[in-house]
Amino acid sequence: MSSRAKKSGVAYDIERKMEENYDREDAQGTPKHIINWINSVMSGEKDYVECKDTDWKSLCTFLRDGVILCKFINILLAKEEKPKVLFSKKCANSFAAMTNIENFNKGCETYGLAKEFSFQSGDLWELRKGPFYNVINCLHSLGFTANSKSYIPAYAGEITKYADRD
Repeated sequence: MSSRAKKSGVAYDIERKMEENYDREDAQGTPKHIINWINSVMSGEKDYVECKDTDWKSLCTFLRDGVILCKFINILLAKEEKPKVLFSKKCANSFAAMTNIENFNKGCETYGLAKEFSFQSGDLWELRKGPFYNVINCLHSLGFTANSKSYIPAYAGEITKYADRD
């Protein structure tokens, strides 16, 4: 990543704004609510080790290969008696991880999450704070979709609307 050119102009402004949005969600506790919900849903699953840290880099690294995300959506899909998504348990390369992430997004759509809430695999894979906001937004929205279906354990995140000042 060190060989990547720094963003400038409009691209820099967009990334900065996404980082500010992430910071706002972090201040509201959204990442903590998300990881607590994932840990609750996944508890008791074979080979699952809870994520303890809620800073963006730890959470991003925890979810990066898409395996946890696919196992997570498969639990939600099973409750609805919908088909599970396929995934690679061992991601030896970025291609396998990105395929897992895309399969997670497809599983979210099958579950009932609007396509607009999905994220690009690079948003998670590249380990950058600004784009990781899209991942948080997807999981936050998935939580509300699950709550609308009375899924237990319920997602405890809150809806907070912000007026865009720019």
